[in-house]
Amino acid sequence: MESFYKKDNSTLKKHTTSDGYTGLIMIQDMIPDEDKDANVEILDEALEGDLAWVKYNSSYDKSPGVFKLVKENGQWKVTSKKPRERGPF
Repeated sequence: MESFYKKDNSTLKKHTTSDGYTGLIMIQDMIPDEDKDANVEILDEALEGDLAWVKYNSSYDKSPGVFKLVKENGQWKVTSKKPRERGPF
């Protein structure tokens, strides 16, 4: 998560799927530079086989967010939710 706010895109790319990376870059471009030092708190997590969900709070967002992760080649990577896809939270 830190690589996202600090705009360390090479690290971000290593920990995301191609779809996830594209979506995060679009969101990242909307974050003002003064918000780079956002604090992040994990609120909940759920595991469903090779799929995981993480609910979090950050000092940047007013309401909790959710990341979807998928296990790819033995490594957990952030990916994007499909339209109308609902997670466990």
